[in-house]
Amino acid sequence: MDEQPSGRHQGPLRTADVARQSGYSLQQVRDLERLGVIPPAARSDNGYRSYTPAHVRALRAYRGLAAAVGPVEARRILPGLWTATVTEAAAAVGALHVRLAREREEALRAQEALDAVRAETGTAGIERDGDAMTITELAGALGVRPSTLRFWEQEGLLAPERVTSLRARRYDLPDIGAARIVAALRSAGYGVPAVRELLGTLHRPAGLEETRRVVRTRLDGIAARTVALLRAGSDLAAVVTTGREPPPDSGRVGVV
Repeated sequence: MDEQPSGRHQGPLRTADVARQSGYSLQQVRDLERLGVIPPAARSDNGYRSYTPAHVRALRAYRGLAAAVGPVEARRILPGLWTATVTEAAAAVGALHVRLAREREEALRAQEALDAVRAETGTAGIERDGDAMTITELAGALGVRPSTLRFWEQEGLLAPERVTSLRARRYDLPDIGAARIVAALRSAGYGVPAVRELLGTLHRPAGLEETRRVVRTRLDGIAARTVALLRAGSDLAAVVTTGREPPPDSGRVGVV
C-alpha cells in the first residue's frame, strides 16, 4: 500500500506528492526507493508510505546526477552518499567534477591534434608526400607504446606498409596523419568502433571537418553534463548533509 486517503494533505508526503514534486511517476519513486537512490520511506501502522522533503531533494539530485554521468552511474553513486560521512560524500561529488574536467581536457587535446593535422595537410585530405616513420618513431611521437599501434592495426584503424625482408612497418605521412587522428579520438574517450567509423569519412571531401565536428559535439555534450551537475549542486549538498554534522570549521571562509 502506498497512498494515504485523498483530501487536504499536511505533514508527511505521500508517494503522489513526491512524484508530483520530483517529476517522476509513482512507480519510478518506488523503484528508486528500492534501489537505494532515496532512503526507505517510513511506514504507518496501516502500511502507507510517508516521505519527507529530503526524499524530494534526493530525487532531484538523482535527476541532475543522471544527466551528468548517466542513470546507471547515478544509481551506483547516490546510495553510497546516504551512508558515507560528509567528508567522503563531498569528495565523491567533487570527483565527478574532476572527471568531467578531465574529459573536457582530453576532448580539447583531440581538437588541437585535429587542427594540427588540418594545418599540415590542408583541407582536401590527409595525403601528401614526405618522410616516413618506423613504428618506434611514430609511437614516440604520439606518446604511446608500439604495442598500441599494433593493436590499432589489428582493429583496422591503421594500415602501414610492410617493407624489408623482416616485414617491418613503415608509416608514410598519410598513415602518420591517420595515427594522430586515432590517438586524438582515443584520448578523447572514443571507442574503437566509433574511431573506425570516423576514419572511414576522412577521404571524403569534408572528412576531416566531419571528424572535428564530432569532437566539437562531444565538447558541447560535456558542457551540458557539467551544467547539469552544477544545477544538481544544492540538492546534492542536501543529500550529503541530511542528518549529519558538517566537518569542523566548514563554516569558515578565508578572506585574503
